[in-house]
Amino acid sequence: MKNLKKNLQAVNKELKALVKKVDKIVVAVGKLDKPKVAKKPKAKVVKRKPVKKTVAKKVAAKKTTKTVIDTVLAIIKRSKKGVSAATLMKKTGFNERQIHNNVYKLKKQGKVKSVGRGLYLKA
Repeated sequence: MKNLKKNLQAVNKELKALVKKVDKIVVAVGKLDKPKVAKKPKAKVVKRKPVKKTVAKKVAAKKTTKTVIDTVLAIIKRSKKGVSAATLMKKTGFNERQIHNNVYKLKKQGKVKSVGRGLYLKA
C-alpha cells in the first residue's frame, strides 16, 4: 500500500510538471497566432511654398451629347433641296423607325416640313 501511495504521488508530480509545460506551449502558440503589427514609417513634413491664387475663368462650353433628334435635324438643315429618309438612315446609322419618329417630332415642333413623300426640308 505504501508503494502504491508513493507511485501515485510521483505520477501526480509528473502530471503537474507536464501541465506547466503544456501551459507554456499554449502561451507560445498564442503569441504566434497574433499577427505582428508592422510599424509604418512616419512621413516627413515638407513645407510647401505658398501658392498664388489666380482668378479662374468660367468656361461656358459644356459637353453635351447630341440626341437623335439633334443629329437628324443637323443633317436636314445642311441640305438645300431636302433629305430623304433613306439618306438619313445612311448618314446617321439609325433604323427606319427612329428616323420616322424623330422626323415626326421635328414636324410637330415646326422645325422640319415635308416637301414630298419621304423628303424633308428645314422649315
